[in-house]
Amino acid sequence: MDIRQESLKKHYEWKGKIEVTSRTKVRTSEDLSLAYTPGVAQPCVEIHEHPEKVYELTRRGNLVAVITDGTAVLGLGDIGPEAAMPVMEGKCLLFKEFAGVDAFPICVDSKDTDEIVKTVALISKSFGGINLEDIAAPRCFEIERRLKEICDVPVFHDDQHGTAVVVASALINAFAVTGRKAGDAKIIINGAGAAGISIAKLLISMNMGNIILCDINGAVYRGDERLNDAQKAMAEITNRDNEQGALADVLKGADVFIGVSRPHLVTREMVASMNDKAIVFAMANPTPEIMPDEAKAGGAYVVGTGRSDFPNQINNVLAFPGIFKGALACRARDIDESMKIAAAYAIAGVLSKEELGPDCVIPNPLDPRVAQQVASAVEQAARKAGLARA
Repeated sequence: MDIRQESLKKHYEWKGKIEVTSRTKVRTSEDLSLAYTPGVAQPCVEIHEHPEKVYELTRRGNLVAVITDGTAVLGLGDIGPEAAMPVMEGKCLLFKEFAGVDAFPICVDSKDTDEIVKTVALISKSFGGINLEDIAAPRCFEIERRLKEICDVPVFHDDQHGTAVVVASALINAFAVTGRKAGDAKIIINGAGAAGISIAKLLISMNMGNIILCDINGAVYRGDERLNDAQKAMAEITNRDNEQGALADVLKGADVFIGVSRPHLVTREMVASMNDKAIVFAMANPTPEIMPDEAKAGGAYVVGTGRSDFPNQINNVLAFPGIFKGALACRARDIDESMKIAAAYAIAGVLSKEELGPDCVIPNPLDPRVAQQVASAVEQAARKAGLARA
């Protein structure tokens, strides 16, 4: 089966993957009066006098806005807001199916940072959380930062943080399987954009080891004038020995390769130059940086990709539904680093010691245990951090 053609056929049939459904029925005049005018005036007055009651009297507390400008959609790039809609609908579907969270797709027809920030801020009072999606770097960093400053609900760029959380959870278990100790590993991340930088930041905060970011020019190092501002900032906290050179150079003697870049950038010989029992997470989609059979032929012990047809699928759906479910449950003001770390350990902890192995370091995205365990861990972390409001 050609999955792309079959998906296109289904989308023609579905005419959209989500819809609005009523939580109450309107069959009588009394029903109408209670749900709408004149009765609805009273909850309006209640919210006006006590704004926090909007979470009790409306659906806001379980509603997430999934927002994009269509500039970095999957592996398709800048295809615009309309063409991004199927992905945003899919994201909303996953929120509902995996965590029972309602989500609504909003595709903003602008590439102007100020316009996007203003638009999202102006509609944020309708939602309990904001999920930014498929916005190109480096603009995505500023958009998220500014929205976090002005919105009173959690703002979470999933391409950055969801990816980072799932990679970290897979790495926790991969270290256990290979007998490595966190803090001692040399970790190469290829792709110094939104996902790569966020992964590096989270792994640093979790003391996972010496992180070296690579971009198209090779290792990101202090003093390289070709770097953008975000990469320059990362150069100050990564690459302990300020190594320089191409990806093949810095990969020698590495313990972990994490790819969030482009297909076919890593060879069997490059994997063979890594340390014994190497960990390779090649996550370029749909074609990874190196195919799993080639990575294993080069000596990799644990191999993960972003694909469902290979073991160890590193998929954001393991993270974002549960993270938002937990944040919404306690009406968190933000999703901070401690909540992301809690989510990573919760995902990793879904698998028992008996389940762990080279081909099983991350739960299946369809595993029903994941979302609730992540939600519970995130809620607990939010309360501990003083971010909960309910």
